[in-house]
Amino acid sequence: RGKQMTGELLDAMMGRPGSIAHQIMIDTHQLPDTVEQLARETDELFAMLLDARLKVMPGLLELLDELERAGLPKAIATSSGPDFVRQVLGRFRLAPRFDFILTCADIQRGKPHPEIYLLAASRFGLRPGELLVLEDSQNGCRSAVAAGAMTVAVPAGHSLRHDFAGAILVAEHLADPRLYALPRFANR
Repeated sequence: RGKQMTGELLDAMMGRPGSIAHQIMIDTHQLPDTVEQLARETDELFAMLLDARLKVMPGLLELLDELERAGLPKAIATSSGPDFVRQVLGRFRLAPRFDFILTCADIQRGKPHPEIYLLAASRFGLRPGELLVLEDSQNGCRSAVAAGAMTVAVPAGHSLRHDFAGAILVAEHLADPRLYALPRFANR
């Protein structure tokens, strides 16, 4: 299409449900495409990228092991769609390690609205402030903070320059020892 994907555009789109992210792209570049067209194209492109680039985040498997040893429940609350999440988690057989998975299909208002984290707290039978949320994007962080959750930012790649206001910690990676010192871990 001859349009540029700027850092500002990526920031506006990152962490939001696909339909909103695609509409932002359409509006920004005044594209004649529909959200549905961009969604189909994105699904095809992501499938190719997943085959070539998808890796488990450093420290993830060890973190999941530690949470399981501690008997702490865990879930995924993502702006991605259910098909994409199944595809990603299936590549590493990770889905069974989570109590539940929430996607954009489970909510009406996507991140940065707090709805997905309020729903996660409700599913766990917890108050939002009892959740420890790990987020990799500015919009996701805003969502968790607005819900009242203890929020840890774990930026990578493009999100390294995001604003994580309200996060109790900006971790360098999932193996960051400061993560394990947080109250949710220390007060097992």
